[in-house]
Amino acid sequence: MALKKITNYLSLVKFSHTVFAMPFALIGFTLGVNQPEAHFDIMLLAKVILCMIFARTSAMAFNRFIDRDIDSKNDRTRNREIPAGVVSSTSALFLVILSSLAFIGTTWFINSICFYLSPVALIVVLGYSLTKRFTWLCHLVLGIGLSLAPIGAYLAVTGKFDWVPLFFSFAVICWVSGFDIIYALQDEEFDRSLKLNSMPVAFGKKGALMISTLLHAICIFFIVRAGIFLPFGNIYWAGVLVFTGLVIYQHLIVKPNDLSKVNLAFFTTNGIASIIFACFVIADLLS
Repeated sequence: MALKKITNYLSLVKFSHTVFAMPFALIGFTLGVNQPEAHFDIMLLAKVILCMIFARTSAMAFNRFIDRDIDSKNDRTRNREIPAGVVSSTSALFLVILSSLAFIGTTWFINSICFYLSPVALIVVLGYSLTKRFTWLCHLVLGIGLSLAPIGAYLAVTGKFDWVPLFFSFAVICWVSGFDIIYALQDEEFDRSLKLNSMPVAFGKKGALMISTLLHAICIFFIVRAGIFLPFGNIYWAGVLVFTGLVIYQHLIVKPNDLSKVNLAFFTTNGIASIIFACFVIADLLS
């Protein structure tokens, strides 16, 4: 029974989707460790990972809580845990509060700048769930939320801002916004019927895919810019090629008139892209 309940909560917050932001947090952490005044600390790494888990758990649980009525009306989402009665809305809200407090509490044990900025980070990641009610820029807000991963991890190590992790944060904004637009294609008609906002609703499937392509091109620009700025070595550039290839691939398999491979593009391709890219970047930094 306890194992089943844990499984339900992990499904509620889509724990497997941690593969999107966590690899970039590890990039930010390794960038910080590479600074002359810094050093590797296994306990600090554990705290950064916990912060990522707590922040993302609170964000996803809040998303499921705030969207519970919308999800119950959508054929694609009515089987999610809250509409299906597997997890109560009260339990989901309690998970939001508990995870948020755990996130803030963990930052207290990292450094003062992370602690002071933790409420701002929560406002961004929680606020995303409300944005589709009033703006089609909601995808960018999601991107901003996940973009806090590399700069946040870097701040945890160094306690200061720098350009290199910011390049990766800018890349994450464009990358996540781009693939979230692709994912939102599935709900264009439903969102329009409920007067919800998204780029597919505002610009149609074809226009939304064009914007997604542009955002992903800008993402690659920032990744290339980071490689030139540091500069990185050959291992990094090999990772850039693989990441770029996978980003291009998702645009080849999703068409305005064929959304059958949206889930393949959204989760599988992007999950693999982030993990592989992080491995190449970290390997280059440690070489």
